Amino acid sequence: MDRIELLKRYLQEDPDDSFSWYALALEYIRLNDLPTAQKILSDLTKRDPDYLPTYYQLARVCEQSSQTELAIKVYEKGKEVARNAKNQHTFNELETALRLLKEEDEEEE
Repeated sequence: MDRIELLKRYLQEDPDDSFSWYALALEYIRLNDLPTAQKILSDLTKRDPDYLPTYYQLARVCEQSSQTELAIKVYEKGKEVARNAKNQHTFNELETALRLLKEEDEEEE
């Protein structure tokens, strides 16, 4: 059984398992199915807004899909969640990714 099918089976048993949703999205990213990954990650931010890893991956998918403005919003929201959770490491990762994206965006203009 492939990983996607295995994760879907886990989600049938526990549809509230944020990690399984996140892992499923990562599998779709690995397959370069960005629209499916984006939908899963976006839904996960609504279902479990405190699940921090989601924000970085969702923003990256948005970047790869040329949705720069949305990626910036996702990074900013992730920073807010990380700040509220007092998770400095994740805050710094999101801040760095956001800064790099903004620098790239400015260079393209």
